[in-house]
Amino acid sequence: MTREIIKRVILSEKGAKLAAFNQYFLEVDKTASKPEIRTAVEAKFGVHVLAVRTVNIKGGLRTIRGTRKQKVESTWKRAIVEVKAGERIEMM
Repeated sequence: MTREIIKRVILSEKGAKLAAFNQYFLEVDKTASKPEIRTAVEAKFGVHVLAVRTVNIKGGLRTIRGTRKQKVESTWKRAIVEVKAGERIEMM
């Protein structure tokens, strides 16, 4: 059974600012390690990865704005990947 390590490229304002410094946000599998993320990014996008930092984003109950309803968000993992100068990860 093979799993997909890279789920999507995250497009956000903070991510756009970090793209100027060759750093990109990726949503990755919760159980992926830094070496696995590095090899997956290099294989999928054809870039040289210099550093990988990961953050576990905790899910939980979130209140829907303007209502009394709540929704359950799942826990996920974000990776901040720094690539070699002059290389890019395509956002779309």
